[in-house]
Amino acid sequence: MTALERATGDVVLKFEPFVLHVLCQELQDAQLLHSVAIESGFRNSGITVGRGGKIMMAVRSTHGLEVPLSHKGKLMVSEEYIEFLIHVANRKMEEN
Repeated sequence: MTALERATGDVVLKFEPFVLHVLCQELQDAQLLHSVAIESGFRNSGITVGRGGKIMMAVRSTHGLEVPLSHKGKLMVSEEYIEFLIHVANRKMEEN
């Protein structure tokens, strides 16, 4: 809160979701990993095949969070709401 009170610009609380990139030798391997990721709740996962034939499987979570807290140095939310957001972000970290 002290750092937030001293801020003169815009402040955003941002939590980035889990991302894991796996280079796969065969498309079948990537497809199997993709199925497992989707079934495990990583709904933003996908497979990319590059021009050179490189097969990349990305396991991605949907647990992102981005919330503006202040604008031009003015706090736009209450301290109670910030505490709530921290609780939500910590829960998302555990889910990741």
